[in-house]
Amino acid sequence: MAVHEVQIFQMGIGAQFERLTYREKRYAHHLARSAWLGARIVLEQVSPESRPIFDFILELYRDCSGDWHSLVGPDVSSDSLHAVLTYAATFLSNIGNYYGSGDQKFTPGADDAVFRALARRSPTLSDLYDNIAKPIKAIPPFSLGYPSDDTQSNYYPSGNVEKEEITAISKVLEENGIFPENTRIRKRGDHKGFDVLLASVKGGDFAHFPLPDDNGSVRLVGGDYSTDLERVCAELTEASKWAANDTQRDFLKLYVESFQTGSLDAYREAQRIWVRDKAPRVENIFGFVEPYRDPHGVRAEFEGLVAIADHEETKLLAKLVQHSDTFIRRLPWATPENNGKGPFEKDLFEPPDFSSIHALAYCSSIIFPGINLPNYNDIRQDDGFKNVIISNRMVAESQAQQYPFIDASELDRFKAHKSSAYYWWVVLHELLGHGTGRMMVETGNGKFNFDIENLPVNPITGKPISSWYKPDQTWTGLFGDLATTVDECRAELVGAYLMDDPELLGLFGFNEDSDIRAEDLTYNLYQQLGVDGLRGLSNFNVQSGKWGQAHSRAHFAILKWLLLHGDGVIVIIHDKPEQRLTVNVQHSKIRTHGKPALGRMLLQLHMFRCTADAEGCRMFYEDLSKVDTEYMEWRETVLANKPPPMIFVHANTFLDGEKVTLKEYEPTLEGILTSWAERRV
Repeated sequence: MAVHEVQIFQMGIGAQFERLTYREKRYAHHLARSAWLGARIVLEQVSPESRPIFDFILELYRDCSGDWHSLVGPDVSSDSLHAVLTYAATFLSNIGNYYGSGDQKFTPGADDAVFRALARRSPTLSDLYDNIAKPIKAIPPFSLGYPSDDTQSNYYPSGNVEKEEITAISKVLEENGIFPENTRIRKRGDHKGFDVLLASVKGGDFAHFPLPDDNGSVRLVGGDYSTDLERVCAELTEASKWAANDTQRDFLKLYVESFQTGSLDAYREAQRIWVRDKAPRVENIFGFVEPYRDPHGVRAEFEGLVAIADHEETKLLAKLVQHSDTFIRRLPWATPENNGKGPFEKDLFEPPDFSSIHALAYCSSIIFPGINLPNYNDIRQDDGFKNVIISNRMVAESQAQQYPFIDASELDRFKAHKSSAYYWWVVLHELLGHGTGRMMVETGNGKFNFDIENLPVNPITGKPISSWYKPDQTWTGLFGDLATTVDECRAELVGAYLMDDPELLGLFGFNEDSDIRAEDLTYNLYQQLGVDGLRGLSNFNVQSGKWGQAHSRAHFAILKWLLLHGDGVIVIIHDKPEQRLTVNVQHSKIRTHGKPALGRMLLQLHMFRCTADAEGCRMFYEDLSKVDTEYMEWRETVLANKPPPMIFVHANTFLDGEKVTLKEYEPTLEGILTSWAERRV
């Protein structure tokens, strides 16, 4: 689909940056440089044409010295130039030609003749455009997904790797103790097997493994993104000179080791140390982190986030952390054992580092409002985790144009309450959604993290559990493409389930006498469950029959469950002639029908996850997130009402001699383009 209009938001950071000491500014600067230098890795992971499109945009900026109006002429009108700039800014904000949220391809609103006219300005532009002229406009592919006629994935760059082959290779990697997050798979031209491309500065053939049934071999090849990772490592090394403590220096050293060698054992150790870096003034997230865009659900996109903590905002979050155990005992799987938390919850909830931060540099295809890491469940379970709420992203969310799915009589009230309800929903999602649960694990040598002689009882069946994670099995490896969406769905359900708890809402300052009452927040949350479930349909791809975004699929599944099992707590009214959808919430049924329904769904997902029941989960979740009949009609109306996509402009830092300066940019198309040109990546 062509992109014609966007909503632009500035990720404001100036006030927070100025509060840093000189040492902290230097640390933040080098980390930010390192994060942005990873952009070319993201581009390479998205599509074959993303890097040359990126180069074409920046070369066009250089050619006109940022004076875009000078490009208007006989062959390029003001309107067509605006269409080019809209495409370019959207591309840069998503770091590729697929939306970060939804993974759907977007194309320019200007035609080929306009781009040809711009390309004629220099031989360099002309050569670059010749490489992208066809793919920049090509539909299909419609979205990211397993390589096919309708979808593509540059995690499988040869384009002819079958799903069954990916599964077989994944098994070989798992058997040999190789994590897949920082790999890609390419079929060899000799038809004798596959190359697993390992992200590392160091190149060469690292290992060979035979495939079953004489189907060739798997060759582990280092050096993927070598040049880019070398630049990333150089800035991380500089950042370590300005670190606040040995803990920061230690995990930075391990980041560098991992990026140089491709070792995810080094990266996992870095994550264990990073978790211990409590309440840093300058926070960071680096690595091959989120597997949302891999159709197989295991390969992860590179990400670099550098942010500045706001201690005043963090104080309020600390109150919830301190009382976490109280509310964990109110979740649906809680039973008298284990001090009231039950066998499917950790014995001790280690209070995580929970911070409100403002992003300085966020190099990722999607800008999340909240994050819980590490993604490795064994590290989270044994070493702990961190939660962050990204405040300047949350501000943008509260100001953005939204879908019009609330009745006009309630719209003003909905808007007034939405920001607070959404903020605390995200907080609960990150802390108690991603932060709870205990996997039943067989660790090897006849050892288990539960009593194998007295098996825990499944609260759904009333019988002892019959499945658990075997040695070397992982959540993502076992659940594959379902892992991320089920994890997000479960976390969303935890937040929604607790959002009617008077004691919990009281901690946040909401009661019967506050400006926004506790019951207002609860009512708004159920409205948001309806709205988010509907808008999620925009990220369902009809051509491939696949979901393009883990959270969207989760939101639709929750809404569908409430429609089927909530006894009318939420009703969707569809006016097809007027192309209007309306979410109606029955206030009187929230506690009597809505909460119990959410609890039943949450308990199902929790038990699938804890007991490694991937087969049961697949049957349950795929049926629940199936889009057919009436829901397809809703999808058409959703698309007809879709607001312009949100895009973001970030600041840059510069080192002038020994002085560190910050430059922020206007939230305009030109501001985004200038920020990327001055980023020098």
